[in-house]
Amino acid sequence: MALLLQPSTTFPSSPTTQFPALYKIHKSTCLKPPHAFSCSNSYLPTNKFKRPYTSVMIVPTGVGAAIGGYAGDALPVARALASVVDCLISHPNVLNAAMLYWPIPNALYVEGYALDQFAEGLWALEPVHQNKVGLVLDAGIETELRMRHLQVADAARASLGLPVLEYTVTDRTLEVEKWIDPKTGQSTGRIKHPDSLLRAVQSLVDRSQVNAVAVIGRFPDDDEDSMHDYRLGIGVDALAGVEAIISHLVVKEFRIPCAHAPALLPVPLNQSLSPKSAAEEIGYTFLPCVLAGLSNAPQYLVTGSNVMEKGCIFANDVDSVILPIDACAGNGVLSFAKMKRNKPLIIAVEENTTVLSDTPDKLHIETVNVSNYWEAIGVIAAHKAGIDPNSLRKNRINNIPCRSSLSLNGSVVHA
Repeated sequence: MALLLQPSTTFPSSPTTQFPALYKIHKSTCLKPPHAFSCSNSYLPTNKFKRPYTSVMIVPTGVGAAIGGYAGDALPVARALASVVDCLISHPNVLNAAMLYWPIPNALYVEGYALDQFAEGLWALEPVHQNKVGLVLDAGIETELRMRHLQVADAARASLGLPVLEYTVTDRTLEVEKWIDPKTGQSTGRIKHPDSLLRAVQSLVDRSQVNAVAVIGRFPDDDEDSMHDYRLGIGVDALAGVEAIISHLVVKEFRIPCAHAPALLPVPLNQSLSPKSAAEEIGYTFLPCVLAGLSNAPQYLVTGSNVMEKGCIFANDVDSVILPIDACAGNGVLSFAKMKRNKPLIIAVEENTTVLSDTPDKLHIETVNVSNYWEAIGVIAAHKAGIDPNSLRKNRINNIPCRSSLSLNGSVVHA
């Protein structure tokens, strides 16, 4: 159960890197100088006296986020944020845009379950130059649609040089089911044959030693009416919930990067399509962004002796976390919020609303609430510079308080 924190008006100071005694890991062994991080921001001048500033950006999947609930529409925020921080950690829902993808040199592409494990301090992230990517296709995908996806994989190999080594087909149809939870409004679902998926991934790991996996499941095709709101940029992504379930399953079992791309038949042209949803309708597949992300996603290492010689990133290296105002109950956020040492600054964005109602006030989580991502990035810039962001606002700095007890003429005075 997460420890709930009492709200405070005190702005937390910038944390310093220290590792829990539980792991008995020496800071000097695991952390390298700023230039050792492959995710460092090469566009900003380095300061050898400071460690890299690391920020985590979260937009939960399948909750109708106003920004980030559609086809990669939070990617511009990630790009802007990455230009300010040294290292950005985010997840496929933020960084994927179906047929579109934007390489961010200092961003780490971390699957949602892995991000929760990282936040809890159970896993570390090991930046890499390249992964060996395997491709799993659902046996339920029709022959022509399967060929479309394989052609995309070949195009990514030939035109982008991505290391996609091999594909396999599941030994039976996965039978993906999806629905909207009537109580929460979130999208969710299941696959009827998860064992078939795990066997397919195991075969790739055993045969080709792949260390990242892209999964393509055959999703049920929706009629145009059921997709109407989403295509207009006002509904919940009905695919996203079960996509997360699929990737969580693989990551939990194999502890390697995984992301999912749904296989669907093309939908009829809609002249009123929202720009936020348009990236999913310009091709036959959502696979390109997944292959690009997985090609250099960090590896996941259980905290312990095997990370002693690695240039790893740990939860207490995180300086700030940015997320929607009403989506604060995720496992990762609660883990960051309950940290007693080096607790990151948590920034809640009011403009990015979801179908959830898990606000900082309800959960007694200490946050800095901002109106929009413009303000959020300004707060992070100030935090990175060692400046209290309140000092940039009108009448936000009051006289310094005194809460100590002191002895005056033999009497104790409480200020």
